[in-house]
Amino acid sequence: MSLDELHLNLRNLTPDDYPQLKTLMDRVYDDIGGAWPKRTIDKLIKEFPDGQIAIEDDEVIVGVALTALVDYDEFSNPHRYDDLIGKRETILNDPDGDALYGLDVLIDPAYRGYRLGRRLYEARKELCRSMNLRAILAGGRIPSYHRYADELSPAEYIDKVARKEIHDPILSFQLANDFLVKRLLRKYLPEDEKSQGYATLLEWNNILFEPAERVLENRPTQVRVGAVQWQMREFDSVEAVLQQVEYFVDALSSYQSDFAVFPELFNASLMGLQDRAAQQDQMAAVRFLAGFTDVFKTELTRMAVSYNINIVAGSMIEVGEDDRLYNIAYLCHRDGTLESQAKLHITPQERRDWVIEGGDELRVFDTDAGRVGIQICYDVEFPELSRLLADQDMDILFVPFWTDTKNGYLRVRHCAQARAIENECYVVLCGSVGNVPSIRNLDIQYAQSSVFSPSDFPFPHDAVLAETTPNTEMVMFSDLDLTRLTVVRNEGSVTNLKDRRQDLFDLRWRDWSWKSGANLEEG
Repeated sequence: MSLDELHLNLRNLTPDDYPQLKTLMDRVYDDIGGAWPKRTIDKLIKEFPDGQIAIEDDEVIVGVALTALVDYDEFSNPHRYDDLIGKRETILNDPDGDALYGLDVLIDPAYRGYRLGRRLYEARKELCRSMNLRAILAGGRIPSYHRYADELSPAEYIDKVARKEIHDPILSFQLANDFLVKRLLRKYLPEDEKSQGYATLLEWNNILFEPAERVLENRPTQVRVGAVQWQMREFDSVEAVLQQVEYFVDALSSYQSDFAVFPELFNASLMGLQDRAAQQDQMAAVRFLAGFTDVFKTELTRMAVSYNINIVAGSMIEVGEDDRLYNIAYLCHRDGTLESQAKLHITPQERRDWVIEGGDELRVFDTDAGRVGIQICYDVEFPELSRLLADQDMDILFVPFWTDTKNGYLRVRHCAQARAIENECYVVLCGSVGNVPSIRNLDIQYAQSSVFSPSDFPFPHDAVLAETTPNTEMVMFSDLDLTRLTVVRNEGSVTNLKDRRQDLFDLRWRDWSWKSGANLEEG
């Protein structure tokens, strides 16, 4: 049969299809009793029509998948095929079940080689997702086992099939379709002489499953981020800066953004409220800047609540309880909560001219629009930090930055894009632009704010979701689909997080609680 002659159609079975189904089942299952009675199929179609799927070629059925609804907790444990069958060969479909059970997949021998079985499996997976069910379970025969029974135990046989040292027509196919062997089933189908009564309990997990009791708690899977590529300029007052900030917050809120993002040290131009001579003492100038941080924290928290938007308030200089200076990013939740993340890695210039200290805590923040992390500029150049955040299920990494030259910017950009790929997350890069020669350290700046994604089929080919015009004040929007992250982490072309060789290496965060005077438990 040539491909030109095929006219395939995927649809649900109807009771009128039984004569064709019987012919197909008798042909494929000649060794285990042939077709189900018509009353069995009619009842299954009536109770669960969406689960009975057929492929036809010119109105001739050439492939079928029969499926029932079951209770996951019951059928993910040892059971027999007879546990699915009631009186008079009735298939026990559970209308309140939370999992699919694959009863049969049959392909006309004349149509093998066209991967019709894969189509049926993919249709089942889509049904499982659309119904928000936990998993697909199946008891899989191992019909080639009888050839190796004298030399291999069932477990050894399954292991060799998984390693592709042996081909089993059913198990090999199921493994190739992302099913995992959960356990070995004994006396599953005693009349199956080829499998000698053994079967594998196979499972495909629906990674998008959400328990019904959590429906009201579910966060949105679509998140809109708005970033401000902020232009440094001279301001004559704190109020003028806050007025400009509020203008952008208002605009981003009007476009229903879940987050408004500002750059690192976006209020640094307030150092210009001192005369040029006073700015020569850079340590004094940056402490002067830190004096405005409290009012910014108060006003940005107010804006977050008033405009119903989470604000990643770039970063600002803060005087710590130890009287040392820190570069702190603030997350203003729209419920009024304020959280912070210190810059951990301090650049040579910050350390030398401003005597900035690095923080010692790293956090993932729970928000109403995903789990997020914040790394200020230089921090994103240290991959260990992002990996620690990824291990805490971070969805979005915000990187407020401030760079003066293009090569400095490109260091941040390339590292940020690498973090998105290796940690399978979104990364939002937000910087400032503009030249302010009248203010020391604001002479030149370079930025092109961007949003990066993992590099796989659900995302743009260059893994760039959005980016601004370089060195121009503007806002940037990007819609982030958190569901795509879940899929790519589990079913992507590559799965970076899952494939780490943690048998060879690991990564841990040291306990620095002693620095705050906490007493560590002895023992």
